[in-house]
Amino acid sequence: MNAKLYEGTKRLTAQPMTRGEYNAYRGWVVPANEDPADAGYLVEDQNGGTPNDPRHVGYISWSPIDVFERTYKVVPGSDLPPHQQRVLGEKMELDLRISALDSFIDRNPIFEHVPSPEQARLKRQLDVMHELSVVLGERIANF
Repeated sequence: MNAKLYEGTKRLTAQPMTRGEYNAYRGWVVPANEDPADAGYLVEDQNGGTPNDPRHVGYISWSPIDVFERTYKVVPGSDLPPHQQRVLGEKMELDLRISALDSFIDRNPIFEHVPSPEQARLKRQLDVMHELSVVLGERIANF
């Protein structure tokens, strides 16, 4: 049998919970060879696997803290209400577009061959995009 290396990412929810707390939550006894004080996370994957606990919509498991924190990073703003998360996402997407347009205007030789009225519109578009980014940043600062 030839094993292959796989790599992937997925989004899931997690909350800090010791091994003992997780076992108690599931109604299980901690095995004698395991330390109930081990730090970790209750992990819920809502995009894979059949739900295995009626209190959850996804598959839950427990992960040791070192394994979990090497594998997953907190999504910025994930503790915010959905409407505020959308503002964060909009600003992140806009800032990527600003960077791409700015790069095209400043560094792409094709820009020099674009008719001057279109160059002016692209520059005006970039200015408006910058202003929108500032407004979104002010909104985010006030969350």
